[in-house]
Amino acid sequence: MPGVFVIAAALAGLMFLAYRGLSLLLLAPAMALLAVLAAEGGPVLASYTQIFMQATGGFIIQYFPLFLLGAVFGKLMEASGSARVLADGIIRRLGPGKAILAVVLSCAVMTYGGVSLFVVAFAVWPIAAALFREADLPKVLIPATIALGAFTFTMTSLPGTPAIQNAIPMPYFGTTPFAAPGLGLITGALMLGFGWAWLEYRARALGPGYGTDPEDSAEEKDADSTPSLAVAALPLVLVLALNLAFTFVLIPAMDTGYLSQPEFGETDVGSVRGVWSIISALTLASLALVALNWRRLAEGMGETLEDGAQDSLKPIFNTASLVGFGAVIASLSAFGVIRDWVVTVGGDNPLISLAVGTSLLAGMTGSASGGMSIALSTLGETYLEMGQAAGVSPELLHRVTAVATGGLDALPHNGAVITLLTICGLTHREAYRDIAVVAVLIPILALVVLVTLGTLFGSF
Repeated sequence: MPGVFVIAAALAGLMFLAYRGLSLLLLAPAMALLAVLAAEGGPVLASYTQIFMQATGGFIIQYFPLFLLGAVFGKLMEASGSARVLADGIIRRLGPGKAILAVVLSCAVMTYGGVSLFVVAFAVWPIAAALFREADLPKVLIPATIALGAFTFTMTSLPGTPAIQNAIPMPYFGTTPFAAPGLGLITGALMLGFGWAWLEYRARALGPGYGTDPEDSAEEKDADSTPSLAVAALPLVLVLALNLAFTFVLIPAMDTGYLSQPEFGETDVGSVRGVWSIISALTLASLALVALNWRRLAEGMGETLEDGAQDSLKPIFNTASLVGFGAVIASLSAFGVIRDWVVTVGGDNPLISLAVGTSLLAGMTGSASGGMSIALSTLGETYLEMGQAAGVSPELLHRVTAVATGGLDALPHNGAVITLLTICGLTHREAYRDIAVVAVLIPILALVVLVTLGTLFGSF
């Protein structure tokens, strides 16, 4: 039991110090090695080089292309003006009477198309501010409105989303980005519907009035310097269409027998198809985006690509460090007690155990991808075996894992929440309550519905 308390203290320390702003690149290995020292008295150096770094490097090797291509695609969308045009087009067409829904949908379309949620927040904020002022809606609801569109159903629920949270489970369960599409759509609809209803209710409860802050306005650009709405939307459509085509048509038609050879990891196409599909879709969509916006991008192309590549480094190294932390914690003998407890939650139903374990880790780390990675790297094989024994499909395990990361991850110490509030010029005290409802409570409710439906009807 003392070892269990050490692990709990290490997780609590990780959460608290991350909230205080300490870098995860330093914090994750430090807390992991302190846990080794406190629980078992060492070996500290071996735990760092042979466990922490091996797990960290393995994650980077497996997922770096997805982080890199996603960040570059998002930067190209931003630099070409496509992100701004797309957001403005959706918002203006729905009008101020549907201001909240317009902002939610503009964020959702971009994140579902592969644009980074950070890019979306920066692109949508000034337009949302102008629209909320025009509709005389409270400014304090803007962060929650953006969070609903960018941090919830398009990140975890909708089938085919290129979000990393939908990609990480694929190699563990041998699934694709389109795992359990029916359940994903139902779960996503619940998040959107209840989240929108809450924001409309809050707008009525707070009453009219934007606020007294200095006026925020969208930057005006020459119409000739920005793409049309159709050109701005086409790369997003291509990401989804190509992802679907590579997943179900092109890659299955390839001769991939060579994957069984030792130099290719002695694997099969089922374990790499999902990652290959997203890599291919993002690459081709990025090339199309450049071709469609060559005049707008040519002058600063090198800088844009460099910025996109740089933007990918911090997220993947932070997430990989959390994976390394999880691997070290899992190596402690006391972790066996925790593992045995987690897998018994829900009795014979592995979906409940998977949902609870993944949610708790996402909340403790303040990261959906980090919590998911820790859960799957330590218990992924266990859950797959439990699922097979209980007749639960890998596709359903995939979808439950992804959705489970999208609730407690948005606690106040989450980096995306802090960034969003900073962009909007608001504090946790002013705006976090509504973020908590749409990005924490409602996703947890949707997760409960998902687990219930999956238990009753299986994957569909």
